[in-house]
Amino acid sequence: MTPQIVIITGLSGSGLTTAAKVMEDIGYFAIDNIPLQLIERVVDLATAPGSTVNRIALVLDVRGRQFFGDLQNTITTLEERALSVRVLFLEASDETLLRRYELARRTHPLAGSDRVLDGIARERAILADLRGEADLVVDTTDSNVHELRERLVDAFGDPADHDMAVNVVSFGFKYGTPRDADVVLDCRFLPNPHWVDELRPRTGLDAPVRDYVLADPQAREFLRLVTALLDLVVPGSMKEGKRYLTIAIGCTGGKHRSVVLGEQIARHIQSQDIAVQVDHRDRLRE
Repeated sequence: MTPQIVIITGLSGSGLTTAAKVMEDIGYFAIDNIPLQLIERVVDLATAPGSTVNRIALVLDVRGRQFFGDLQNTITTLEERALSVRVLFLEASDETLLRRYELARRTHPLAGSDRVLDGIARERAILADLRGEADLVVDTTDSNVHELRERLVDAFGDPADHDMAVNVVSFGFKYGTPRDADVVLDCRFLPNPHWVDELRPRTGLDAPVRDYVLADPQAREFLRLVTALLDLVVPGSMKEGKRYLTIAIGCTGGKHRSVVLGEQIARHIQSQDIAVQVDHRDRLRE
């Protein structure tokens, strides 16, 4: 696969750091505020034999006082090495950039002792030629973080980058709640198979335990309400740009009830063509 390099540049305050984070989320090796003279060195390391890096995103801006005089030569050199190089240029209106600087209480890197608007004007003049040569120009004036992400995923991501991975984890409260859980559900109010002698050594993956748990009307009502809730949470999280969602469901020991209900929740989500991974964290613990 031909290594892909995206150089992210543009006006300060237009979302360069946010763009770098998005690129990292979709599988790029991203470096923010890299000096121009280090680009080839970084590419050499990332493309060396044995490296697993094949997508690189590099943010180049005026914070490093590098004004792009040699950037085109660097791009040409990389392309001569059969590397795919694209330039993403971000911009926004003067009013939007001024408002962002005021909210962040920062000074513009080119303003010096002058007004922020003076710094913005200087930067526009410096970057005018580079903007004209960019492969993609994105105006973030009216874009929020999620809209910018969607635009960049469309432009630079793989089809799988649009998907969200859901992880359903069953656990025992006595062993602690999963730290990475986005949603935590508690099913300890349901009858516990642990107190049924023939079920105690089994787990929620065994049919007798599953039948016992699901025979309870409260368990079925719990599942109905939870799946209705997740029918809102999962699509909403996807819309907000989350790439991972962890749904944790716990009982006392994580061996019976939470395993049964975790399996049912995972099947419901899978029925909507959403990738789901199931982890019964404490199923085999005593």
